[in-house]
Amino acid sequence: MTTIRQRRVGKGTETAEDQPSEEKNVNPDRKILSDHTGGKVWKILSITVGGIVAISLGLLTSVYVATLHENDLWFSNIKEVEREISFRTECGLYYSYYKQMIQAASIQQGLHGLVYDNKTESVRTINILERMNVYQEVFLSILYRILPIQQYLEPVYFYIYTLFGLQAVYVIALYVTSWLLSGTWLSGLLAACWYITNRIDTTRVEFTIPLRENWALPFFAVQIAAITYLLRTHLQPVQERLTFMAVFIATFLFSLTWQFNQFMMLIQALALFILDCFDMLPTAKVTWLYIIQISGLLLVCLLQFFNSMILGSLVISFNTSVLIARTIQKNLKKGALLNRLGKLIFHVLLVLCLTLLINKFIKKILTLESDEHIFKFLKAKFGFGATRDFDANLYLCEEAFGLLPLNTFSRLSDTLLFYVYIFVLFLMTVAAVIVAFQNLSGLNQVQFMEKMEECTITLKPDAAYNLIHTVLFGCLALSTMRMKYLWTSHMCVFASFGLCSTEVWKLILKCINLYTSQRTHVIKYSVPVITLLYISYKFWPGIMDELSELREFYDPDTVELMNWIKSNTPNTAVFAGSMQLLAGVKLCTGRTLTNHPHYEDKNLRERTKQIYQIYAKRSPEDVYRILRSFGTDYVILEDSICYERRHSRGCRLRDLLDIANGHIMDGLGENEPDLKPSLYPRFCEEIKKNLPSYTIHFTRVFQNKTFHVYKLAKHK
Repeated sequence: MTTIRQRRVGKGTETAEDQPSEEKNVNPDRKILSDHTGGKVWKILSITVGGIVAISLGLLTSVYVATLHENDLWFSNIKEVEREISFRTECGLYYSYYKQMIQAASIQQGLHGLVYDNKTESVRTINILERMNVYQEVFLSILYRILPIQQYLEPVYFYIYTLFGLQAVYVIALYVTSWLLSGTWLSGLLAACWYITNRIDTTRVEFTIPLRENWALPFFAVQIAAITYLLRTHLQPVQERLTFMAVFIATFLFSLTWQFNQFMMLIQALALFILDCFDMLPTAKVTWLYIIQISGLLLVCLLQFFNSMILGSLVISFNTSVLIARTIQKNLKKGALLNRLGKLIFHVLLVLCLTLLINKFIKKILTLESDEHIFKFLKAKFGFGATRDFDANLYLCEEAFGLLPLNTFSRLSDTLLFYVYIFVLFLMTVAAVIVAFQNLSGLNQVQFMEKMEECTITLKPDAAYNLIHTVLFGCLALSTMRMKYLWTSHMCVFASFGLCSTEVWKLILKCINLYTSQRTHVIKYSVPVITLLYISYKFWPGIMDELSELREFYDPDTVELMNWIKSNTPNTAVFAGSMQLLAGVKLCTGRTLTNHPHYEDKNLRERTKQIYQIYAKRSPEDVYRILRSFGTDYVILEDSICYERRHSRGCRLRDLLDIANGHIMDGLGENEPDLKPSLYPRFCEEIKKNLPSYTIHFTRVFQNKTFHVYKLAKHK
C-alpha cells in the first residue's frame, strides 16, 4: 500500500506538470496569500496578547505599591493630621497647594491664592506657579472639584491613587520600549518583572508620593519609548508626525512636573549630540528633537510666568549652540578619517564655547543666580576645591547626593539584572565603537562588515540611542544616588532587550562557531523564560510576605505639635524652624512660614541660612533680631538637629553653620587653622536654661520629647 501511494503521488506530479501554466501559477499565489494572511493574523494576535500583558502588569504594579503604602501606614485608619504628616519634607509642601486649591471658595480664588501667595514665605508675596512645579496639583484639584466623586472619594485618595496610577503608565512605557527594541513582548514582560522585583532601587513612590520625580518619570519613560519608535527606519510620514507629537507632549509634561527637568534634558541632548557626531542617528530627526526640547521648555517657561531658571538653563544654550554650529559647519560628515576627526574636534569646541557664551549672556541679562548653588555643589563634589559655602555643604553632606552605594549592585545582582545588564552593555559598546570607527573612516560598509556582519545591530538608531542613554544616566546615578531611579528603570529595559535580541545572540553564537538560525531562536526565547522562572521562584514568596506585613503610622510627638499649633496659635502666626518641619506645619495647620524645602531660589537660601542660626553659636539678641526681621512669632527647635548624631562630625547641621560662621566645631577632631572659638554658646542648647538674657526675648509655650516651641516677645 505504501508503494502504491508513493507511485500515485509521482503520477500526480507529472500530470500537474503537463497542465497549462495558468493553473500552475494559481497554487503559489494561494500559498503566498495564505502565508501573508497567517503572518498578519499572528502579528495581530501577538500585539493583542502583548498589549494585554503590558496593561495587566501596569495595573498590578499600581495595586502593588498602593497596597504597600496602605500596609506600611494603615493609611485608611489613621487621622487626617497623621496622613498629612506622612507626607514628609517637600512632599508635604507640594501637597499643601493641592489642599489649598481644594479648600478655596472657588477655582479662581484658589489660583489667585497661588499667584499671590504670602503664607509660604513671610513678609514676601511670591508666585507659587512661577517658583515651583505644582501645575499637577492645580490640575488634579480642579479635576476633583468638577468630577462627581466628592461623596465617594476623599481628596487625599484621589491624589495618591493618581500617583499610583502613573506607575502603571511608567511600567507600560518601559515594557513598550523593551518590546520595540527586541521585537518581542517577552522582553517587555522581563523588563516589567525586573522593575517590580528591584522596587527598592527602581522607585520610592510608596513612601514619597508627592515627590516631583514620581510625577515626572512616567512621562520621561513615555518620551523614551516614543523616541525609540521614532528612530526606527522606514516610518511613514504620518507615523513620524504622530510620533514627533507624542515626543513633544511627553517632553512638555516631564518638564512641567519636575524642577530638575533642564538637567535631564541636557543629558539627553548630549546623548543625541554624541550619536549625531558619529553619524549613528538621522540628522533631520536629531534636529527636530533639539527643537522639541527647546519648545517644550519654553512652553513651560511661559506657563511658569517666564521662570528665569529655564531661560538660563544650559540645555537651552546647548541646543541653540548645536543648531548654530551645524549651520556654520555644513560639511561635517564628509572626508577621510583624519579630516573628519579634525572637523569633529573643532565642532565640539565650537559648541562648548557657544554654549558658555550664550548661557553667560542670558544669565547676565536676567541677573540669574537661582542655580548657582548647584554649580558650587558640583565644583566641590568633583574635587575642584573645598568650599565653606553653607548651601553647597548642605548638599554634599546628604547621603542622597553622595555616590551610589556599593550594596545597590549586590541587590540588583540578586535578580540577575546587573549581571545581564553588564554583559549586554559590554557587547553593545564594543559593537558601537566599531561602527563609529567605520562611520568616521568612511569605509565601504559591505567590505568592512564581511567579518563583522553582526555589528550592524548598533547601526539601528533606536538601539544606539538607548545605549548612550543608559551610559550617560548611569554616570549620573553613580555620581549622585538620588538620580539612580533614572538609571535603574532603564537598566531593566536595556538588559531585557539584550537578553531577547536576535542580533545579540547571533553575535555570541558566531563568536563561538555555534550559530544556526534555529538555535538562535531557541536561546532567544528559552533564556528569558528561564530567567523569569528563576525570578518568580526566588522572589514571589518574599513579595507575598511583604504584602502580608502590616505596620502602622506612629509619630505622636509631631501629631501633638501640629494639634497644639492649630489650637493655640492665631491663623496669622508666623513660624520659623527647619525646612523639613515647616513644610508639615504649612500642610497641617495652614500657618505662615519663614522658610521651606523648595531650595531653588537665592533669597530663600539666604533666608534659610539666617533662620538656621538658631542652631549656631550666636547671642540671643542676634537670633531674636534675625527672626523678627522675617516677622517670626514662634520658633520651633528640634532636639534631633540640636543634638544630631545621624551625620559624622563636619556634616552635622550645627557643624556646617559653625564653619560658615568661622567658628570651631564641637567635639574631638581637627579644625581648620583659621576657625576661631565663638564668644557665645550654642543657642538651641542655652535657651533651655531659661537664663534672663534669653527669657527677655523668648518664652517657651510648648514642649515634648522632640520639639520645643518659643514665642518671641514683641518689643517696640
